[in-house]
Amino acid sequence: METATYPISYALRLCGGATTTANTTITHSTSTTAKLPHHVYAKRLCSSNSLLASPTICHFYSFTSKFNKRLQSDRFIGSASLQDTPESNPSQKFALLLEVERVLMDVYRLGNRQAFNVAFRKLGLDCANWTEPVYMDLVRKCAGDEERMLILYFNRIGWPTSVATNEKGTFMKNVLREKKNALDDLVMSKAFSLRPGVEEFIDDACAEGVPVVILTAYGISGEKVARSIVEKLGTDRMSKTKIVGDDEVKQSFYGQLVFGKGVSSSLDEQLANEVSRAASAERQRIAEEVASMLKLKVELNNNSTESLQNIVAALRAGAEYAGVPIYKCVLVAGSQSGVAAAERIGMPCVVLRSSSTSRAEFRSAAAVMDGFGGADLSISRLRRKLLS
Repeated sequence: METATYPISYALRLCGGATTTANTTITHSTSTTAKLPHHVYAKRLCSSNSLLASPTICHFYSFTSKFNKRLQSDRFIGSASLQDTPESNPSQKFALLLEVERVLMDVYRLGNRQAFNVAFRKLGLDCANWTEPVYMDLVRKCAGDEERMLILYFNRIGWPTSVATNEKGTFMKNVLREKKNALDDLVMSKAFSLRPGVEEFIDDACAEGVPVVILTAYGISGEKVARSIVEKLGTDRMSKTKIVGDDEVKQSFYGQLVFGKGVSSSLDEQLANEVSRAASAERQRIAEEVASMLKLKVELNNNSTESLQNIVAALRAGAEYAGVPIYKCVLVAGSQSGVAAAERIGMPCVVLRSSSTSRAEFRSAAAVMDGFGGADLSISRLRRKLLS
């Protein structure tokens, strides 16, 4: 009878681009022991009639074979192999990854105040109306924290008599929910326009052969709203870019690995159990990243909780679809969460300020700019930045 130990940590060694060979121990009834690499053993099992050739092992062999090919093709979401470094790839080609909210459109400057007023009316709060000076004063004093803005405002004018002291939290949640719905409706209408210069910026990138990827997979307002913003670019311009949403992330090679599409569920459970022990000093960057992804580390945003896992997966998928290594991609971000995810995977990041981040600090960003064109963000400036 033939038995085998088959630790899932071999998959992590693949992810990390480890150069050492992991071996499988095969114990025979004759008490002899042979050492075979895991993938060789799996291949032999799958090509034989052995009872050990289970669908799980064959599926795993097929998956890891594809994984190794992707690592060698230099198109695996930033090239995770040890040889894939800036020094070994002198090409000056780079790709652009663009966030939607705050980058393509300054949603909060255009519609946040109006959305609050719509929410007040819908909830029957006729006494509440935010003029531009009132709104800007609240933003400055509360650093954009919308719950604090509501508390400060109603402390000034008085809380609705129908709201008991112990119901203030629920009341504010209702206001913020209605505000979000109103803002989504405003953004999807034709009332708002894109940021000045963004269309010319994308045109210049396409003219110079720079791949442009637009990330609709993450954002406060959701993918439906993000895609409605992207549609304002026009059909011709959209056809020259790659739009990466939730489906594209899940279909990407990295998405299949991280979100469990690439291996069977039983192996997923083993991976989840062992991955916490895999992130050690000798592991390569991808192995460490998979470990952290499975721990589902979460970053807090002013208005919502976004999973850093999903943002990192979107960035890696964007690099994969662009066909450019991660260190050759530049994320144009408008959110702290995007900047944090880019820093985690070593992707250069440029921040475009918006009304909601005018005073925020982005220490890990390569540059912080106020807009597109002129003395601000342009393809030529990005190219010089990459060469410096």
